[in-house]
Amino acid sequence: MFIYSLRAGTLKFFGIIGVALAALIVLIAFVPGEQAELSAAPTGETVTYHYDKVKTPEDRLEFLRQFGWEVRPEPLEQAEVTIPGEFDKVYAGYNEIQKNQGLDLGRYKNKTVSRYTYEVLNYPDYEGRVLVNLLVYRNRVIGGDVCTSDINGFIHGFARP
Repeated sequence: MFIYSLRAGTLKFFGIIGVALAALIVLIAFVPGEQAELSAAPTGETVTYHYDKVKTPEDRLEFLRQFGWEVRPEPLEQAEVTIPGEFDKVYAGYNEIQKNQGLDLGRYKNKTVSRYTYEVLNYPDYEGRVLVNLLVYRNRVIGGDVCTSDINGFIHGFARP
C-alpha cells in the first residue's frame, strides 16, 4: 500500500498553474489577431478588413482595394522607416488615426518598417493629388493613412470618407 500526501504549498502551486492556463486559453480565444472589424456608419453593418498576408505588390494593391481605393500599380516611394521609441505630439496624433482604424503603432516602437506610398486615382470630390501610405512589418499592415500634401490638405485612415 502506497500513501501519497500533498502539502498545502503543492496544492497552491497546481491551483495557480491551472488558473494561469485557463487565463491563457481565454486570451487566445478572445484576442483578435489578423483582422479588424469596423462598423460602417450608414448601415450599421460590421465590415471585416484583413491586415495580414501582405507579402507581394499584388497583396498591397488587394489590401487597398478592400477599402475601395484604386491606385497606380507602382508605388511612388518605398522606404524603410523606424517607429520612434517615444512619440512626440505629431506621432501621438498620427497614432490616434491608427487607433481609430483598429491599429496601434505603440506596439512597434523602435522597429524598422517598410512604408509604401501610392497615388490614389478615385478619391471622391477632390481634384488634387491624393496619396495612400502603408506601413508594413513582417508581411502585416500595421498602420497607414490617406492624405494630400496640399496646403489645406487632409489626412485620415484607410476607410473612404
